Amino acid sequence: MFRKIIAGVFCIVMAASAFTSCGSTDTKPTAGSSVAQSGTQAAENVDIANFTAPEKGDTIIEMTIKDYGTVKFRLFPEYADKGVENFVELAKKGYYDGLTFHRVIKDFMIQGGDPEGTGRGGECIWGGSFDGGTDPHLIHVAGALAYANSGSTSTDGSQFYIVTGTVPTEESLASLSETSGPISDNAKELYTKVGGAPWLDGGYTVFGQVIDGLDVVFKVQHVVVDKSSSKPLKDLIIESVKVGQYNGEEIRWYITDYDEFDPEEIVQASGKENIDIANFTAPKEGEKIVSMKLKGYDGEVKIKLFPEYAEQGVENFITLAERGYYDGLTFHRVIKDFMVQGGDPKGDGTGGESIYEKGFDGGTDPHLIHAAGAVAYANSGSTATNGSQFYIVTGEVYDADMLKEIEDYGYTLTENEKSVYGEYGGSPWLDGGYTVFGQVFDGLDIIFEVQNTETDNNDKPKTDVVIEKMTVSEYKDEPVRWNISEYKKNEE
Repeated sequence: MFRKIIAGVFCIVMAASAFTSCGSTDTKPTAGSSVAQSGTQAAENVDIANFTAPEKGDTIIEMTIKDYGTVKFRLFPEYADKGVENFVELAKKGYYDGLTFHRVIKDFMIQGGDPEGTGRGGECIWGGSFDGGTDPHLIHVAGALAYANSGSTSTDGSQFYIVTGTVPTEESLASLSETSGPISDNAKELYTKVGGAPWLDGGYTVFGQVIDGLDVVFKVQHVVVDKSSSKPLKDLIIESVKVGQYNGEEIRWYITDYDEFDPEEIVQASGKENIDIANFTAPKEGEKIVSMKLKGYDGEVKIKLFPEYAEQGVENFITLAERGYYDGLTFHRVIKDFMVQGGDPKGDGTGGESIYEKGFDGGTDPHLIHAAGAVAYANSGSTATNGSQFYIVTGEVYDADMLKEIEDYGYTLTENEKSVYGEYGGSPWLDGGYTVFGQVFDGLDIIFEVQNTETDNNDKPKTDVVIEKMTVSEYKDEPVRWNISEYKKNEE
């Protein structure tokens, strides 16, 4: 199933409140829903200013990234006066303090500055957006600081990105010149020396350059991210952005200037500790559990809940169940060797609501993973869009070669996670993107039977799979059977 997911199922466009699992292939830093186009203006062979040293007393920016260090930037008001003014004034107000880098793409860039943390928010000091323009003296070399936009520089706001990029070959630059417009000889010389993202030139407002701490930026770009959104699984926090003055400190423009930087030994690169997995922790006497009876199926599906790791998710599920919200609803989406999904009153993947005023952010916790039998909320792009829809994982069991294949696609798995997926099976590529809040401890054979039901081209069962009743009760020493191999009626 993993191979099938990578090939196509993983990138099916889902309706609101359903899965959105398409991998991010964007190579442009966007703010909002539109994708900006790279510029095609004629290349004037001007001197590139990115690596011109600041003078003593010049305004600089000092950005501290939690757990990583401080990055210092030279600013270029002579080429990007509005862009510099906007960033400096926002920094003075403390606008960026506490925000996150919400989008990180290795060998491309890290993006932040959105108060919403989604890529859709933020504004400039003048309110809304502004046009920062572009200038050929400033290009997207590694360490460049620029504004994200939603189609043109007239939509600059507060969101920014810092380029990491790669070192292009002369052949790739020549090809880029043919497709996106000419690149000056001076720009080509720098790109082949220090790397960057040349296809962005002319489309985004570059207004600064890292003068110290480029190793911090390169370390940050190795964090583990959600594959569908490029959002770090663990919040990457901007502790502070301060406005200071250059006092003649050492300047280190290039990543090769950092003697201690070793890309093979990235500090906190994975962001994942080998913690204990809690999915198969037995319920205690008197603990609340949820039992689900499906029409036409013998027995009940019993679910252990984890309020210690998913407090809001558990509260939402219990309250909806006690209200009878789920009674009579269907499993509207079923994919064999993957999952069964339900909880939508509309029955098509576009409906449902939480007990809160709007959708809620249930977050994720590394103690809970997508092992077979895991219960989690479906969402429409992030855990902030959780509602009533949930799914129960079936997945498949992974041998060593299959786990290596997953890691080769860029997924980081701890030894404990590998052990679980090797013994119980599941859907590991979903980890970090969805709120897991429960685990089936009895009746897993019913879920595996449901996944074999005949479906149409939209993965909807041709015969309704109905939730007859969902009941909240206290655990009273019932049998616990985590693994599908423990069920005699398991159907292949």
